[in-house]
Amino acid sequence: MSIVKWSPLKELEEMRKDMDRLFEDFFAPVARRRRWLKPEVGVVVPNIEMYDRKNEIVLKAELPGVHKEDIDLTITKDSLTLKGEVKKEEEVKEEDYYACERSYGSFTRTIALPVEVDSEKAKASFKNGVLEIVLPKKEEAKPKEIKIEVS
Repeated sequence: MSIVKWSPLKELEEMRKDMDRLFEDFFAPVARRRRWLKPEVGVVVPNIEMYDRKNEIVLKAELPGVHKEDIDLTITKDSLTLKGEVKKEEEVKEEDYYACERSYGSFTRTIALPVEVDSEKAKASFKNGVLEIVLPKKEEAKPKEIKIEVS
């Protein structure tokens, strides 16, 4: 085994290359979605927000351009799977485009739930492109308050 002189500049250069690779991998899907002059079937990932409302979990998903007939929900005790499709309204020839930043196609997203829910009592509503799902917690998952007397 030979002895190699340590160089801090070499370490910094390796770290810079790793960071460049990280950013390239992270932004690659966005770059594919933002193609000019060519309509593409891209990656459709609905944005969500999920919060706790004492006895229930509320999940909201942004689904612009999706019709409620094209949404499919599957709820298990610890996850929710959201499937759907963003369809093109009209056919436009490729040569007629100036820009196309919208993505079309089917999507599937599975969200892990923080607690067990009662899927039988789940309710969903869809208004202005936002899907709201209310998932009641199972009795075991609800927080319990215990009073302790201090003597």
